[in-house]
Amino acid sequence: MDNNPAVHQEMVTTSEEQPQQNPVGCNKYHRLLLVVFSFSLFAAVLGLGVYSHLQKTAEPWMSQWKSVAPPCLSPACIRASEHFSAAMDPFSHPCDYFLFACGTGGSSTSDRRHRVKEISDEDNEELDKKREVRMRRETDVQGNSDGWPVKFPDRKTALLKTIKEILEAPEEGVSMSAAEQKAKKYFKTCMDAESPEKVGSKPFLTLLKQLGGWPVSNGWNQTDFNTTLALLMSQYSTFPFFNVYVGSDPGEEQRASDQHYIQIDEPHFQFPIDWNSKTQKSKANTRYLRSFYMSCGQYLELLGVPSSVTTQHCGLYVSLATTLALASAPLHYRLSQKLLYNRFTIQELQTLAPAIDWLACLKATFQPLPISQSDLVLVHNLPYIIHMSQTISKWQVQHEMMGTGPLHTYMIFSLLHTLIPALDSRFFQTMRNFSIASGDTQEEMPRWVRCVQQTERGFDTLLSHAIRERHAQKGAEELIHDVYSSLEKKLTDLIWRDDRSSAFILNKIKSLNPRLSTKTNNLSHAELNHLYAEVVLNEEDFFSNYLQMLVLDQKSRSRLLSHGTQTDGLSITPSISRNDIIIPVGMFVSPFFHSSYPRALNYGTLGSLMAKDLLHLLLPDIHTQANNPESESMSIWSHYLSVTKDPGRVDTFSLSCSEQQEIWVQYSAVQVALDVS
Repeated sequence: MDNNPAVHQEMVTTSEEQPQQNPVGCNKYHRLLLVVFSFSLFAAVLGLGVYSHLQKTAEPWMSQWKSVAPPCLSPACIRASEHFSAAMDPFSHPCDYFLFACGTGGSSTSDRRHRVKEISDEDNEELDKKREVRMRRETDVQGNSDGWPVKFPDRKTALLKTIKEILEAPEEGVSMSAAEQKAKKYFKTCMDAESPEKVGSKPFLTLLKQLGGWPVSNGWNQTDFNTTLALLMSQYSTFPFFNVYVGSDPGEEQRASDQHYIQIDEPHFQFPIDWNSKTQKSKANTRYLRSFYMSCGQYLELLGVPSSVTTQHCGLYVSLATTLALASAPLHYRLSQKLLYNRFTIQELQTLAPAIDWLACLKATFQPLPISQSDLVLVHNLPYIIHMSQTISKWQVQHEMMGTGPLHTYMIFSLLHTLIPALDSRFFQTMRNFSIASGDTQEEMPRWVRCVQQTERGFDTLLSHAIRERHAQKGAEELIHDVYSSLEKKLTDLIWRDDRSSAFILNKIKSLNPRLSTKTNNLSHAELNHLYAEVVLNEEDFFSNYLQMLVLDQKSRSRLLSHGTQTDGLSITPSISRNDIIIPVGMFVSPFFHSSYPRALNYGTLGSLMAKDLLHLLLPDIHTQANNPESESMSIWSHYLSVTKDPGRVDTFSLSCSEQQEIWVQYSAVQVALDVS
């Protein structure tokens, strides 16, 4: 949802990059070996964990084969067994499991925003062939009702499926809160694919009329620019010209501050953008502008707009979008130019970018909070904000007398893209077709995944509470404590490069308190019901339900700004907040964790993953601070190559520092987990 530069990292490829010393084939094989090695460590810790469980439960006076602990036959254990049996052979078709290593891994929409297209037609044909083979193989795997093959899920998928199970669980009468009933009703209406088909574009056209119309059709009320912008931002979570979200300032971490700020960033553009590292300028990728223009015409046709006006309005829409994109910049450039987290008061921002009524727009977005001119906001690309303001002022002057209203059209198109998930399939397919035409090779996600994500967006507090109640009550705190204690012991035994690094890191580790997220733990059913009291859902009208979800999203932003507390949502990795390490409840879902699992299985799976996450979080540069990553990783890697050596393989490549660190992290995480399992 947000382009948070502290969270999203954009992968940028430029034509000026130097060629790699190793052949492409070797590099791909090298990366594949690394990920297979990581998976092997994960499989090993599972096996050793189960073996440890059997050893500890055997009677001391009987041989192991005569006395084995009774098998775990709980539903969770049986399901985990099915996952393991279906998934523990990644080596037969490694590219099905390690897509990135094989060069076919897809990037997210935000990752593609500043990529340079240097893929030939032959490359595209090869990617299509690999994708077709992969999809054909997946159809041969036993499927399930989710539309995904039965295999060991990644953590994000496991969490999504857990939320789906909560939302699909049968109603329990009076024991179920009204808030949970509303979340389930929203999910149910979202899963009803037929309802939007019956009404077509009528819901959007009705909403458009309520907003005063738009220039491409008769009856536009010439609504005020800033009034419309504030309305879209506040009621529909739509940010056409700039993005707005809430977050902390990393510069305040040293002061243990938990304050959150309004953050202003460049928006998400609907088309790929090229970055020229020589001129340090962005521009829309001309290869895809025709497809972008065509998709605009298709949207207008679906909305019943006469074809006679399509050329003019789509031309202006594309021209304005590409003009705005000129001042956008990839993350690495903004980092190098110190364009992130620049502090301004709202009054200062008004002086720098006067085309936007910043106070009115931010007041509307964060109502009912008191927003004033003296409030600080964090800006992440001031040159873009200034360019955006100048562009808006220029286009207002040029087109005011003509009545073409391109700025208003641009805002309505932004609203349309926000609401496409609630419209009939023709709109989604138009968006999907352009996405594929612009180089997106990702497969379409199942409808249930989109509906889970939408439900979580509106009912995040409720769902975090439900996950904790159902999955993270028993044994979670103990696992966190044991893993962190084992991790402390592991780091104490490292060979540090100097005493200063050792003292700083060990003191940091000891000062932090790992804990399970508790922000929603103490909420009663009555408090949850009050939180969602104004939500009234219609089983026959998903479009209106979706609009209410957007309002809930706005309220969530306001709560975060007001209280500085954020629910875990779909988080699956730890984070640091002041002196605490927050472990999200989303980590404690099956098949990685369950209260009915044997201890060794919980610690072998989630324990090792948690240890790895903590090492990445706390020691991102450990290879520069201690000798162990280099020495131990080279030893492990050499041994791994020796036991997996193939006759035709040439082992001439060496490990980079980052690869050495990753191998050491994986290996150390296994050690930490086994130490307490």
